[in-house]
Amino acid sequence: MLLIISFLYALFTLTLWITWLKMPTLRSRALLTKGPRITVVIPVRNEAQNIANLLDDLSRQTYSQFEVIVADDSSTDATLSIVEQYAQQSTYELCALPLTDERTASPKKRAITQSIALATGELIVTTDGDCRVGPGWLASLAAFYTQTGAKLISGPVTFTTEQTIFDSLQTVEFSSLIGTGACTMALGFPTMCNGANLCYVKEVFKEVGGFSGVDHLASGDDEFLMHKVATRYPDGVRFLKSREAIVQTQAHRNWLTFYNQRKRWASKWRAYESLLPSALAVFIFLSNAVPVMAGLGWLLGFLNGNTALVVIGLKLVPEFLFLRQVLVFLQKKSSVGVIPLTQLMYPLYVLFFGLAAQKKDTYGKDGNLTDA
Repeated sequence: MLLIISFLYALFTLTLWITWLKMPTLRSRALLTKGPRITVVIPVRNEAQNIANLLDDLSRQTYSQFEVIVADDSSTDATLSIVEQYAQQSTYELCALPLTDERTASPKKRAITQSIALATGELIVTTDGDCRVGPGWLASLAAFYTQTGAKLISGPVTFTTEQTIFDSLQTVEFSSLIGTGACTMALGFPTMCNGANLCYVKEVFKEVGGFSGVDHLASGDDEFLMHKVATRYPDGVRFLKSREAIVQTQAHRNWLTFYNQRKRWASKWRAYESLLPSALAVFIFLSNAVPVMAGLGWLLGFLNGNTALVVIGLKLVPEFLFLRQVLVFLQKKSSVGVIPLTQLMYPLYVLFFGLAAQKKDTYGKDGNLTDA
């Protein structure tokens, strides 16, 4: 059984690797300066240290047809005043939207929904207050939408410069999520995306009912919406493979915030209406349990050493090939050397969060928009 699961996982990972290699890359010469109007929605709470950097990045966009709405969820710092002052001299249309202080299970979904009600753009693009974007970010999204007619576009996300080994480990782990989400979209069965770099047609958001049906969940403003759009438009969900489109966000600086976010992420599988994401979550859980069981079986004398090595090798080698390719694309080649260490820790990580996510009160009530 261990060998069968290992072989299936190796086949799955090699399929992702080949799919990634074959996925076309949007070239710089295809970028647009004008096209469909875009509304950039930025839900924030207490981002006074970061929001000005993102607003500066937006002022350097090569694309001109856009507006920005910063939805502030009752920040207790200077976030709102920074945005309001910036709007007075901004070179683009910038609106500060103060949200009422009311209890809700998902402040981020509320912020996005209220922003879309005011949006004048054909396309909605979401990101977070602590993110950084390049000058070709919106131009690449507009070009890809024009070329493909996609209803929802998922863009690449990675972390800013790594300062510690913990940062590098997060970069490798996060690249696996971004790469897997991209490849499953290319294969026609989308599984995951990230709200830090997400684009969708405003009318399609309304057509699928927005976040209705999942607005009671603290997390999932990105993936649950993606699945609703994919159900309505099976060929309408795409991944934009373009370095111009990469969004950088900050890695977690302490274990507690990392734990709370990953616990929420791991718990979302129970709320999926489609069986595929849930089946994939279970498959990944089992695939990471197998090498642990193989190692223990060999140490306890229940499993032949050669068999244990084959089981572990079937996981490590295809994983390395896939992760290396994604990291290089994300311009994180310096983190390639951390892949083996991540692979050593990852099975324990998956088992831990897979079990922790089954506890009640999974989603929490912290109301932090940028953690979702």
